[in-house]
Amino acid sequence: MGRFKNKNRKPFVKQIAKKTPTVDHVTGDKIPKSLVFSRGKIPGPLRQLQMDLRKLMLPYTALKLKESKRNNLKDFVSLANGMMVTHFLILSKTDSAAYLRVAKMKHGPTLTFKIHKYSLAADIAQSQLRPRCPPDLFKNPPLIVLSGFGTGEEHLKLTTFIFQNIFPAIDINTVKLSSCQRIVLLNYDKETKLIDFRHYSIRLQPVGVSRRIRKFVQNHQVPDLRSLQDVSDFVTKAGYGSESEGDDEAATVNLSSDIGRVNRASTKSAVKLQEIGPRMTLQLVKIEEGLCTGGLLFNEYGNVDAKKSENEEEDEQESDEEEMDIDE
Repeated sequence: MGRFKNKNRKPFVKQIAKKTPTVDHVTGDKIPKSLVFSRGKIPGPLRQLQMDLRKLMLPYTALKLKESKRNNLKDFVSLANGMMVTHFLILSKTDSAAYLRVAKMKHGPTLTFKIHKYSLAADIAQSQLRPRCPPDLFKNPPLIVLSGFGTGEEHLKLTTFIFQNIFPAIDINTVKLSSCQRIVLLNYDKETKLIDFRHYSIRLQPVGVSRRIRKFVQNHQVPDLRSLQDVSDFVTKAGYGSESEGDDEAATVNLSSDIGRVNRASTKSAVKLQEIGPRMTLQLVKIEEGLCTGGLLFNEYGNVDAKKSENEEEDEQESDEEEMDIDE
């Protein structure tokens, strides 16, 4: 007997995956891409820090990178060649401390940082009264600001070069302000030789208007006026913002570009930074000439043989290293 055709059945449509661009359509420069992974066994909090770093490096990274046993660094390099990856961020853990290595493909150099302290993005959100981290915040790469690195020392110049090129460059003449939603700040303290690593979201708020008017402009929603006698009550009832709203002249900027959905002629706004994590306190301990190997260009401890390199420790553990399978 013939089968009845289901008229409500929807046809199957295969979704075509969007290819990630490799060249900036405005500047023509190659877009930096990264892989964030770990080597060796790391504890749960450090594993969560790895996920936070992947979100920070979005959109030009593999967020759903899966790791399993038996692979070494060569397998990561082989995968990176096919994905046009330019940088590695590698987390590892020894008995004494945790380390973060930032390596440039294919021939180095590799910067090794000792992680003195770190806070996860979830911990920072729990400490805030009104945490702000919308999903579309990670559609564009963050800006990067380096402070305190201009001391003239060669190892700091190389550190500046690596971090400046780990994110795509921007053209101030063509960049859209609506795409600048995050910022990564690295501050170097020459006395302690520590680097404060912070990650913030950027938000613009109109200045010189009441709190209710500001929320009305930002939310694009019709306010509830049922309890008011006149529209002027809505404008004047809340008064003007508190002193924490950045109304002073130093915290405000005049913007004449696109902000949000509407182009405005000239809008005076306050730039708000809210930390979204992760947060780290780093110390540069060494710089290797190649990709996680080679001669030392810089060693914080002076004597090359005074401290066993982390690279040698991991070579002993290559049999326990992790294999990677990517699922984007």
